[in-house]
Amino acid sequence: MANENEPAVAGAEVALAAPATPPADSPAPAAVEAVEKKVVEAELPQAKKNKKPGVGPRRGKKLRNHLNNVKKKLEDAGSIPVKQAVAELKKLKRAKFDETVELHINLGIDPTQSDQMVRGAIPLPHGIGKSVRVAVFCSGDDVAKAKAAGADVVGGADLVEKVQKENFLEFDVVLAVQAMMGQVSRLGKVLGPRGLMPTPKAGTVVPATGDLAQVVREFKAGKVEYRTDKTGQIHAGVGKLSFDEQKLVENITTFVEQIRSVKPSGVKGNFINGVVLSATMSPGIRLSI
Repeated sequence: MANENEPAVAGAEVALAAPATPPADSPAPAAVEAVEKKVVEAELPQAKKNKKPGVGPRRGKKLRNHLNNVKKKLEDAGSIPVKQAVAELKKLKRAKFDETVELHINLGIDPTQSDQMVRGAIPLPHGIGKSVRVAVFCSGDDVAKAKAAGADVVGGADLVEKVQKENFLEFDVVLAVQAMMGQVSRLGKVLGPRGLMPTPKAGTVVPATGDLAQVVREFKAGKVEYRTDKTGQIHAGVGKLSFDEQKLVENITTFVEQIRSVKPSGVKGNFINGVVLSATMSPGIRLSI
């Protein structure tokens, strides 16, 4: 006698084996994903939902009022002496890290004229308060001299190959002796876009008669490279906010005097149109220099 449940079981097996077909009125996968995305976004905090690339979080009312008051105070003060500006800058500190003190100099040059470009390097009296990794391309006896002077990376053809093939860039400043420039020139596409290519104008190419050890020591101590940008301005770090006021004043004065001394002969009228002092997280203070 046949079991009454057999047809039902067989039908169930057929139903399980058949692929599931969604109802005609079910939403498409894309629509389901959109709904799920909205649910996730709804659960996020408002700050994260409104965040856009390159745009910081909205400042609170207290901070906005404070910054507006500081800005008005600085505008009313106008240009002030370096010593007073440094004292005011220290009062504006609000970041938890040791901010970099920066100089921004507006030059009266024509950036489109190659003979009016300003570029060079200068050792500051008290350094910049930053550990600088120096790489030196040299060979022979110069290798030992560079290492003894404190260079972090030293090499010749082997270092050129390492940079070229392995994209090795564990350094902040690149120096090269004149004899190595033929090989180092192959690294133009790697070092050039990063502003690391050695050049005589910046003092990063050491001539045969130069003192390689002295150059290495200067850059390790905080020798600052500078060059005008496309708008004819120079931007450079001249120390840390934790420096004593007198040290910052001396660094700033030394840097400005260096820029004044390299005025191109083709520049007519005012060479330095304005100087602004700032820190990483502070507004700018105009200097009367």
